Amino acid sequence: MKRIAFVFSQAPHGSSAGREGLDAVLAVSALSEDVALFFISDGVMQLLGDQQPEKVLARNYVATFGVLPLYDLENFYACSASLAERGIDAAALKALPVAVLSPYALRAELEKYDRIISF
Repeated sequence: MKRIAFVFSQAPHGSSAGREGLDAVLAVSALSEDVALFFISDGVMQLLGDQQPEKVLARNYVATFGVLPLYDLENFYACSASLAERGIDAAALKALPVAVLSPYALRAELEKYDRIISF
């Protein structure tokens, strides 16, 4: 079975990329046991708690990230440099229990996957 990595690099609610990525993760998780999510660049904002998307007339899909462990998904990674660039503390990441890795370590982890799908 192929190892599949999903890379989230866009902020939530500014486009449909995050929601579509989450839908793809849920679909692929039914077919593959080795799936991981990587949050880099503005994608780290997908993990912030207390978002209020209704104020911009968007659906709150971010809470759905919290059910991913119920689908036996356990590998979630966030880039420490992306967090630092945006002034985000790792404690503010509430949507998933992510491992915060340096860019070098994150890249090394990403290289372990056969397919990379970006959103």
